[in-house]
Amino acid sequence: MPDEEYRIIPVIKGRVQCLPDKKEPLENCSFCVHCREFLVDGKYVKSPSLAYCTKCRITEKVDLSKAEAVKCADRQRGGFHSITNIIS
Repeated sequence: MPDEEYRIIPVIKGRVQCLPDKKEPLENCSFCVHCREFLVDGKYVKSPSLAYCTKCRITEKVDLSKAEAVKCADRQRGGFHSITNIIS
């Protein structure tokens, strides 16, 4: 997916405005199928949620306390969708 098709969602007080009527705790993004990267100290870091992606297999730890934004692939505006629903 080209970068311009991602949503960049700012982190405000440890939460992200995932949907117009719903804020999610930032920690949920680490387990969301839509989360691709976190903006930390001006650089994008791959999301731990990609650890189960057969294409990516990312296992980096992200310091969520420093996250400024989330790069989200949720173009359908479905909101938080846990990876545990897929891998269990």
